Amino acid sequence: MESETDEMRECLIDCLRPRLKELIVVDRVLDLIDFIENEQKERIRQKARNDGDISAADYLINAVVQKPHTPGWFTAFVDALNNGGCNFAADYMQLNLPTPEAEAENENCVRLIHLLIPSLADMATETVCAHCFSKRLLTEDERDRITAEIVNRGRRSGARELLRRIIKCPPGWYSTFLQVLKDTEHHVLYNELTGNEGSDKKPSLKDKPIATRESPTSAESCDGTESMEITVNEQPMDQSTDLYAGNELPSNSEPSQPDLYASSELPSNSEPSQPDGSALEVARSPEKEITLRDYQMEVAGPALEGKNIIVCLPTGSGKTRVAVYITKEHLDRRKAEGKPRKVIVLVNKVPLVEQHYSAEFLPFLKNKYKVERVSGDSQLKISFTEIVKKNDIIICTAQILENYLERANSGEDEGVNLSDLTLIIIDECHHTQKGGVYNHIMMRYLKQKHKNKRLVKEQKEPVPLPQILGLTASPGVGGATKMEKAEEHILRICANLDASRIMTRRQEEFKKEQRKIVVSVEDRREDPFGDVIKKIMTAIHNHAELTPTCDLGSQNYEQWVVQKERQAAKDENQKVRVCAEHLRQYSESLNLCNTIRMQDAFSFLNKYYEEEMKKKTAPEEEHKIQITDTERFLFNLFKDNKKELETLAKNPEYENDSLSKLRTKILHEFSSRDEARGIVFIKTRRSAIALNQWIQENSKFADIGVKSAYVIGGGDQSVVKPMTSAEQKDVLKKFGNGQVNLLIATTVAEEGLDIPACNFVIRYGLVTNEIAMIQAQGRGRAEDSSYTLVEVKNSGVAEKECVNEYRKNMMNKAIQKIKSLNQAAYEKRITEFQIQAIMEEKVRMTKKKQKDIKNESPSNVKFSCRSCSEPICTGDDIQIIENMHRVNVTPQFRKLYIQRENTTLQERLLDYETNGFIACKNCGQRWGSMMMYKGIECPCLDVKNFVVNLNGKKISKCTKWNEVPIKFSAFDYAEHAINMTMSDNSDDDETM
Repeated sequence: MESETDEMRECLIDCLRPRLKELIVVDRVLDLIDFIENEQKERIRQKARNDGDISAADYLINAVVQKPHTPGWFTAFVDALNNGGCNFAADYMQLNLPTPEAEAENENCVRLIHLLIPSLADMATETVCAHCFSKRLLTEDERDRITAEIVNRGRRSGARELLRRIIKCPPGWYSTFLQVLKDTEHHVLYNELTGNEGSDKKPSLKDKPIATRESPTSAESCDGTESMEITVNEQPMDQSTDLYAGNELPSNSEPSQPDLYASSELPSNSEPSQPDGSALEVARSPEKEITLRDYQMEVAGPALEGKNIIVCLPTGSGKTRVAVYITKEHLDRRKAEGKPRKVIVLVNKVPLVEQHYSAEFLPFLKNKYKVERVSGDSQLKISFTEIVKKNDIIICTAQILENYLERANSGEDEGVNLSDLTLIIIDECHHTQKGGVYNHIMMRYLKQKHKNKRLVKEQKEPVPLPQILGLTASPGVGGATKMEKAEEHILRICANLDASRIMTRRQEEFKKEQRKIVVSVEDRREDPFGDVIKKIMTAIHNHAELTPTCDLGSQNYEQWVVQKERQAAKDENQKVRVCAEHLRQYSESLNLCNTIRMQDAFSFLNKYYEEEMKKKTAPEEEHKIQITDTERFLFNLFKDNKKELETLAKNPEYENDSLSKLRTKILHEFSSRDEARGIVFIKTRRSAIALNQWIQENSKFADIGVKSAYVIGGGDQSVVKPMTSAEQKDVLKKFGNGQVNLLIATTVAEEGLDIPACNFVIRYGLVTNEIAMIQAQGRGRAEDSSYTLVEVKNSGVAEKECVNEYRKNMMNKAIQKIKSLNQAAYEKRITEFQIQAIMEEKVRMTKKKQKDIKNESPSNVKFSCRSCSEPICTGDDIQIIENMHRVNVTPQFRKLYIQRENTTLQERLLDYETNGFIACKNCGQRWGSMMMYKGIECPCLDVKNFVVNLNGKKISKCTKWNEVPIKFSAFDYAEHAINMTMSDNSDDDETM
């Protein structure tokens, strides 16, 4: 008998399947069904994220009717529908069916909403959402999802999400929605829906009492359908306008008519959550109103009371918006109290200055307060003291503030004092540790704080200190392996920021974890290109009599080669030194062919050898640069294998599996989504550029609409030309407005930069620490976003990612443990760490002063060419310009170098400019650059190109001049100019 009943219920569900698929909201119902296995639930969730509720509901129904049944399964399913807010679906299951007329009227209402979406998307979504919630058209969970959509993708996208939700309500929803539009003064939209053009006449309401999610009402008719005329195009509806289709829309479907029953990731005209225009456009636009969500207001609470706190929220949760709100309240309160007010916002990257200025602080605060931004790229940094005096809010890079605090401290000029400021906001505050610039600033604060305690005891007036607000997505664990150390690391950051509390969102409020996928790769069955590279490396090992102890191309191998090069330079063993230098290039090419194409690895090697050959060619034909037997051996070795390498590089059969898996993943993301937008994180600048080139040259990517660009760092540490902040900003702007939909990025894009919400993130052979992992995951802000890790040979990324996941969980537990401490115990530990930090700073400063006392005589230091070991000069020959540039302008030195043009060097700084570089006349080794200083050519030396001999002890790893304990004499411009003039006159006399 029971089995017959089950069969009848299965039959009922199958009959109702088309309607149930339209009405079930999977993510709310699934967790309430206990007879479905967790593994099966996860597959259904993944289906919902990938293909939307329609497809996922079909999977869910299959799971419900799957045999064998557990006792009470049907009742449990109906209860789950009711408790999950899908009351209309539950009514169908219990055969509380609307009349055919009511159902038809409801369909007409849905159709009308669908037709008028272009107009309805312009509603004030935040206000309408709040009213719909109060009228019980939306559940609390739905309200939060719509609010998140508004924050992440804009008001229009939020409106679409709202409409998708309300049309799943039981009949009667339409009249309630009309009333909401009327109550919120959307008269134009109300008239469009009722057909009362230009009239505010109240429509005829023929509904029964309004049905809500909490109180379902059976068989209700849609409001106003009898008195209004609905015009429907007689042409057959295409797939893009079918309300009950899935979200597999054709690529040419109109974004203005989305499927309201599909997932939220549909093509839309959603406005960006941040302004895309220039600061000028922002300044001219109306001031925006700041609206915080409940959790944002909760974390801001202590700061609104004037307390120092750290706001720790995931990337994309609106940390900066919280900071803007706190800034406004801080300034308003102090203004009302007649107290001084000055807010400074510190960032650690130049692009963030303009971003915070244009996208956050200026739009919300420009009418009441003066907002200005200053960075290293800005001329305003010269008058920073005046900028601080004249403005209420200053956004700047931290180093600028530190420089002006030091000026005030040293008495160099007026500078800026901490007492001039009333609120300091520190973005990415997890960097407030060790020797970072944030920590230097906060150390000044902590010292003054503890001095103030003494002043109060002495009944003296303490020095006013600003309120501190730290912002971070993840404080990390500092490499800790135990909970105790993780807790200590976070407490130290709290102590450094003098934070009274660390504020986080409640654990249950965190959005669901992204789909995380680890893509494993297989070793090549054949790797003839790599085999040839390794054969060349083995020949070099034999020539230099080197015996490596690790795998060729691995990170350990690279470290071994670097050590060999340094030791050989120190020992003046040019054979081993030059071999080690070339081995580094071959090791890099092995890494490149494991990451990107073989032809990119070949191009890298070929370019390197072309540059090396150029070094051996003197500008003047009569001068010949020495080529040693070892160099000749290395040149010939590459030449002998070049043809074979070039041929193998063109054979796609031997490409690495990582690149193949990456191609498949990108193609899948773009073909399975209506509007794909993603970021691929990669390790090196060279790889980012090459990967972008590969994508642009591959027609398969172009066919499905992939538009890629790369963004890399702006520092000059790499041999690859850096990106300027303007170039970075231009690429990110294109990514924001859709001109670019795939970003290839180094770690520069992981942290801080405002990258618009994207729906997939791929880390390609790149894993660093748990902070970077959390930041990268946070770039996927869309509801159905995915996070994929693609392995690359020798990278060990899968193992590192597991460690990072462990550390992330440890960090979250450590934060909760710290939050559970009573305030007295917390403050005691914070005070201990602060005192310890101050004492360590004193020791560090004492050591630094001792180190800065450069007692060594310049004559005791000698410099020789790193390549050929030829003696070059002594410290007596070197002078310093503007306490920065070491130059050698002696006539003897001029005879030792040749000058080459460097077309890529376009620097122009104040009174000097660099036009080219100088190289050893004997071996071609680059020594530095030729600098034009006030009309005089000055050879400027880079210490890393020399071996330094100090009192007979050779130092081969000097990379910065401050590592050489010598105080060089200042460059005397006037004396040198006179000597040059006299020299020129004597030459003229000899000519006469």
